Amino acid sequence: MKYEDLSNKIIQGVGGKENVNSVVHCTTRLRFKLKDEGKTKTELLKATDGVITVVQSGGQYQVVIGNHVADVYDDLIKVGGFQDGGSVPDDYGEKSNMSLLDRFIDLVSGIFTPILGPLCAAGMIKGFTAMFVAFGWITSTSGSYLILHAIGDAFFYFFPVILGYTSANKFKVDKFVGMAIGAVLCYPDIVAINSSKTILYTLFKGTFFASDIHTTFFGIPVVMMDYTSSVIPIILAIWFASHIEKWAKKIIPDVVKTFLVPFVTLIITLPVTFIVIGPIATWLSTAVSDITVAIYNFSPIFAGVLMGALWQVFVMFGLHWGFVAVMLTNLASKGFDPIVVLSFAASFAQTGVVLAMTLQTKNKKTRSIGIPAVISGIFGVTEPAIYGLSLPRKRPFILSCIAAAVGGGLLGFFGTKTYIYGGLGIFAFPSYINSKTGIDMAFYGSIIAAIVAVILGFVLQIIFGKNYVDIEPETVATTAATISQTDSMATESDTEIIFNKATTLASPLSGKLIQLAEIDDKVFASGAMGKGIAIEPTEGMIYAPAAGEVVLAFPTGHAVGLKTVDGAELLMHIGMDTVNLEGEGFKMLVKQGEQVDLGTPLVKFDIESIKAAGYSVITPLVVTNSKNYHEVRIISNKSEITKSEALLELL
Repeated sequence: MKYEDLSNKIIQGVGGKENVNSVVHCTTRLRFKLKDEGKTKTELLKATDGVITVVQSGGQYQVVIGNHVADVYDDLIKVGGFQDGGSVPDDYGEKSNMSLLDRFIDLVSGIFTPILGPLCAAGMIKGFTAMFVAFGWITSTSGSYLILHAIGDAFFYFFPVILGYTSANKFKVDKFVGMAIGAVLCYPDIVAINSSKTILYTLFKGTFFASDIHTTFFGIPVVMMDYTSSVIPIILAIWFASHIEKWAKKIIPDVVKTFLVPFVTLIITLPVTFIVIGPIATWLSTAVSDITVAIYNFSPIFAGVLMGALWQVFVMFGLHWGFVAVMLTNLASKGFDPIVVLSFAASFAQTGVVLAMTLQTKNKKTRSIGIPAVISGIFGVTEPAIYGLSLPRKRPFILSCIAAAVGGGLLGFFGTKTYIYGGLGIFAFPSYINSKTGIDMAFYGSIIAAIVAVILGFVLQIIFGKNYVDIEPETVATTAATISQTDSMATESDTEIIFNKATTLASPLSGKLIQLAEIDDKVFASGAMGKGIAIEPTEGMIYAPAAGEVVLAFPTGHAVGLKTVDGAELLMHIGMDTVNLEGEGFKMLVKQGEQVDLGTPLVKFDIESIKAAGYSVITPLVVTNSKNYHEVRIISNKSEITKSEALLELL
């Protein structure tokens, strides 16, 4: 198995096999549902080669892998021996520890994630078909059009059947019962009733809810709606069916449950759906659609700027699923959506920034991540770019949000709308063709917005982000792993330890000595980064504790890494969370790759200004390759020490 070793480390990082309730995967992430997230080793997972980052959102513990997540997942379920091939159903009932928002995200993502692939594929086919007609390559009356349109449109026309299956899986209903409920909503004779010219009377006449009654069910008026391509009615119907099925299982004898439980579920659920659930859900869908469109109409440009700037943040926390639900509702009720399309430029903005970073970097590892991230970004998958490059360095991510905001504003200005749920990235363009008006300025606006976003992202990174390319991600554990170039999750049984020769380190600062275990930062205090000592400085200058090479020189000046001539790998981190000062109060005096002697000044910093900003100046000196020594011993027995005085003995 290609990813056996990585799978073992991931399982260890999530707290072991016994801590896993279920695991599935989406485009780039392994999505775990864990019994106790307190047992996880998040920082160690983030520092693992093959893991881009870890996200905790929507009740899920998400390990971001990248585009090859499916291959990792296949090996993971074999290594872990998870039941049902790893596709353990989501436990919808156990939500006591989740907020209402988390439950909503979990619900929507659980229903739509399994069908995203074919959903996008069908949308792309439908979009390309519309594009072929607009370009005059085929006619709308030809057999070619009929077949292509059917391939693309059938998935959406029978959407209730598809959602009936995934919703049933989510709500723990018999999946074929769920599909049957969806099929009845799309049944030709039922669909025909809605367009019937026979009107018995009008219900709620003169109100927003006014509805023509075409038929009744045992004398009860049925407010018939068009449920093809709809979203909310089938989801609510399956939710109702889950309660009916549960009740039926309790009262029906085991000997006849096989057929009587589905019988009772269908015979109760569907009439209630047609009489009550369907109309209310449709009115609700229409209201949601009208509200979102009204907000958009108030100022399309402002809406575009806001959506473009925040979309990547929404995606990071899974909040975009709420907008996806609104988009599908708009498509079903109005035939177009003006909201989610405003986020279209975000992937191109991110791609432009990462392309610039890839050209700017001198680090082979960064370039190896950047090239595939650019390629996947062109096709709309930006998580490798976000988590692997821009977000850990902060400023490039902010620059991408600025470029995305400009692109979103242009989309609002041109009035670009999406008419189908299609592909991502460059494959999304056909989704913006109006089948009635063909290719218009709104469509060209999407191309202009994408080009502007990618160019602006590139230029902003070139001008304002250059100094943030070759700094390491601001996760301390990742920094330590990079300096030591060791696997932080490996154990002595996994690899043979080669011990370095003994050496002595001088104090890099003058100040008060503090044990690592006593400082506030839990990563340093736990020893996860390595053994060492901390100093509360009385002088704003840090010096080289031994001769060696500068392997890390953060532009922000808050940290510096050194590899001594004897092989000791050191990290000196000035203060806690001082990276947030973005260089204010710090001056880096050396460059990465520079050779230094014992006592060479490395960083000058202003103690008072750092404290005034609310940050501690306690500075850990950590031997990040501590496992290559039998012992890291503190030589000095004094409470205070002077720079260049003997401090640590590495044996």
